[in-house]
Amino acid sequence: MTNETMTTDRVPVDVAVGVLVKRDADGREGDFLLTSRPEGKVYAGYWEYPGGKLEAGESVEQALRRELQEELGITIGAAHPWKVEVMDYPHARVRLHFCKVYDWQGEFEMREAQQMAWQGLPVTVRPVLPGTIPVLDWFAAERGFQGATHRG
Repeated sequence: MTNETMTTDRVPVDVAVGVLVKRDADGREGDFLLTSRPEGKVYAGYWEYPGGKLEAGESVEQALRRELQEELGITIGAAHPWKVEVMDYPHARVRLHFCKVYDWQGEFEMREAQQMAWQGLPVTVRPVLPGTIPVLDWFAAERGFQGATHRG
């Protein structure tokens, strides 16, 4: 069995991902939030969009609401389903359910000792988690951005 076969045979873990986006006065999308992966987790220090695994019986929005409260201390408004991407990592295959979030309440608290950064294109934080890169490309396409979306 090849590595490729082993990778694609793994059952993906469903993960809800929050793409928190600020809007300007005209409603246009602006900066988005990235957080670093905390120490002790796989890919510690890499930058990603916040979120986490769905628990049994949870919808994507329910999981996202719970995860952002647990990790960041905020309560989100509506989660707008955006895109789904499957990523193969050495440790797991994950199905990432990306939702845009425009409204939230509360002060950001980094409850897992992670960092946060509001970013535009190109992002300046690094390294960027591989599962984050497609989202940067989607933003680039939506916004007509040309060039590298992140630093290597």
